[in-house]
Amino acid sequence: MSACSCTWQIKMAKFYQLSREERIEQLQKAGQLNETAARLLRQSPLLPEATAAHLTENQLGQFPLPLGVVHRLRVNGLTREVAIVGEEPSVVAAASNGARMASLGGGVYAQAPQAHLVTAEIVYAGLSKANLQRIDEAHDDLLAVAQRAHPSIVRRGGGVRDIRSIVKEQFTTVLVTVDVQEAMGANIVNTIAEAIADRLDVLLQTRRLFAILSNYSEQLTQASVTIPVAGVATASGNGAAVAARIELASRYAQASTARATTSNKGVMNGVAGAAIALGNDYRALEAGVHAYAGRGQGYAPLTNWRVDGEFLRGTISLPLQLGTVGGAISALPLARVSRELARIECVRDEQEVLAALGLVQNLAALRALVGPGIQAGHMALQAGALAIAAGASGGEVDQLTARLQDSEKTLRNAQRLLQQLRQEEDK
Repeated sequence: MSACSCTWQIKMAKFYQLSREERIEQLQKAGQLNETAARLLRQSPLLPEATAAHLTENQLGQFPLPLGVVHRLRVNGLTREVAIVGEEPSVVAAASNGARMASLGGGVYAQAPQAHLVTAEIVYAGLSKANLQRIDEAHDDLLAVAQRAHPSIVRRGGGVRDIRSIVKEQFTTVLVTVDVQEAMGANIVNTIAEAIADRLDVLLQTRRLFAILSNYSEQLTQASVTIPVAGVATASGNGAAVAARIELASRYAQASTARATTSNKGVMNGVAGAAIALGNDYRALEAGVHAYAGRGQGYAPLTNWRVDGEFLRGTISLPLQLGTVGGAISALPLARVSRELARIECVRDEQEVLAALGLVQNLAALRALVGPGIQAGHMALQAGALAIAAGASGGEVDQLTARLQDSEKTLRNAQRLLQQLRQEEDK
């Protein structure tokens, strides 16, 4: 029999089925990780004591969380490996499944704002009309003050782009908009805002109420995906039927604040976890996103899904105040590894990748929700954590996890099965 007269089929293990070492090796061979990053992941070292002590106050220790990766998320034609920090395995699993479905339509296309702008509020109470006029007349002087306050951001091409005042009830707010370039911008903007406020206090002969950046923004990053309806088929439903149900669920979120809240929480599962992996302030990010969702008369979903013939189309719009330099971003070694994995070159890349991640996370969640339900997959992935909570260690964790897959997933049952497993081992 000739070598070409038969076909050998080799079943390749899926990425999630590989060991940690095998995943690192595969990503290294694919050029997603360099040797230094791969070594750091293999060692998984704690932060140096001096670093940890300067990243918090009253430091007692370190609190490790797993770092997983969403495999092969295609964004703007590039395949990314997006790191997520968190204790919930279904977040990474769902996002990876969403990335797989999105790839059937060529991946996600995203667009971030051209400039990365952050606004500060300098607030006064009870100003006279004469003082309001003085603020307007001091515009050029205030710009000069801002440049002197943070000259390095000006040298990098950023700095103040707008100063204007608004009056609402008894309050006058001087809004200072700053191009922060690659930084998240909190320290830059607060430094500039306080310098301008000091000048205004002298000019107006009164003390400002406060001066600080705002985490609210309507600078939106947008992403979209178009996939064949066949790509969302489940074991119990054909693609067209599932896609139609996804559209209905999306419409319901527009009508229900309760549902929109949960939908947006699901979007942020991945986005916030990725922000942590990238060393960003995920708390500011979450606050800005949810404030944007509630900007109108009600609280709205961040995503929208509709069926268009043989295709399911999804979009997402959300503000993403992120940075690639400064603070913890530069201090955390694994944040640099996370940027390398996702092929992030600048803050716009970062915003586009996280918007795409939120969109595919939502796709996977909706498909599960309107299809088989979320608990079967969720609890299957929770079995490992349950095994550990029951007291399993070492090789017992895998064995007990396997037994829990076809059994009641409760702590009492896990403890019973662990005792049974140990008795078998003793025999």
